[in-house]
Amino acid sequence: MRPLTSVGMAILGSGVIAITYGLARFVFGLFLPAMRDEMTIRPTMAGIIGALPFLSFVIAIIAAPAITRFLGVRQTAVAAITLAMIGLIMIALAPSSPILAGGVLICGLSTGISSPVMAEAVYRIVPDSLRGRVNAITNAGTSVGIAFAMPAVLIWAEAWRSAYIGFAVLAALGAMSALYYLPAEQRDVEQPQRRAALSSVAREQWFSMARLSGLAALTGITSAAYWVFAPDAVMTGGGMASSQAAWMWLAVGIGGLAGGSVGDLITRFGAVATHAGGLVVIATALALLALDTSNFPLALLSATLFGAGYMTLTGFYLVRGTEIMLDTPSLGPVPPLLATSIGQIMGSPLAGWLVGSQGYNATFTMFAALGLGVSALGIWLLHRYA
Repeated sequence: MRPLTSVGMAILGSGVIAITYGLARFVFGLFLPAMRDEMTIRPTMAGIIGALPFLSFVIAIIAAPAITRFLGVRQTAVAAITLAMIGLIMIALAPSSPILAGGVLICGLSTGISSPVMAEAVYRIVPDSLRGRVNAITNAGTSVGIAFAMPAVLIWAEAWRSAYIGFAVLAALGAMSALYYLPAEQRDVEQPQRRAALSSVAREQWFSMARLSGLAALTGITSAAYWVFAPDAVMTGGGMASSQAAWMWLAVGIGGLAGGSVGDLITRFGAVATHAGGLVVIATALALLALDTSNFPLALLSATLFGAGYMTLTGFYLVRGTEIMLDTPSLGPVPPLLATSIGQIMGSPLAGWLVGSQGYNATFTMFAALGLGVSALGIWLLHRYA
């Protein structure tokens, strides 16, 4: 193992998250229209398949702290990226929608494991004063993966299977990097101390985590429609070409880089304003797409705002979770990110049903209204119980 600096940890961590979150999980929506055409997948079924990675994420993130303690940081990270590679290959080779769903499910497992193990790696490698910033940069790796999908779509156009093979190759390279650079402890030598720290967590800390997780769940519901159906809306509903949808996903990725500064945003503007602002930005993105799914400049603006809002919020939940559970960093991200995924499990099929019954414009309008409601609720909860 080569020792990592804080900068090296930020680069490697964001790369791992780019693979497991960006390529293995969130890029699915960009290729969904081509998959639907080839496999004749209805909107409701697409919503169910879109919910599967969130479901497997729930299972994996619950088990991730224990897996990390048992295998160590290096082996757990390699396992997470290997699962992403397997899932990506299954999607690329899927002859039918059930096999496609299985690959999507496995990709979700990789995502659930990667966040806690990266938080643990940051805890072990990065000095305390830099952990919030490095965690935020690591989390923003999702945007890098999403942005990378844009040239993939332009190169392969409707050949989504070739794109997923390319993503699997990148996952293999990521697994080798994690194997080479991350610490190789086989078990958590601080486990007794960690257990003692966990048992001494104050009731108010648990209440703070519960409030944070409740807001994260509502954010998950709000964001689900965009992740699964935004490309489908502009292509199927708005008549745009796949290359235009690819530019949208690049905009999501570029906008999401703003999430890397969430630690600084919290310091400067406070937790209440940062959280509320992120949700207002997501609601605005949804509303802009609802206005006109055929307007390309409006769609690009919507995508940029959505990326910025979503990555700011997930970074917010990650940073706040690790701050609340300071002595158990692999556990800190689990409740809020778990709650986000539970929300997305509920939101994805709901969005699919609404798209099928009410259309794209009405669906995105309703989800935008929900985002504003969650923003107001967050102002009340976080301010009252700060």
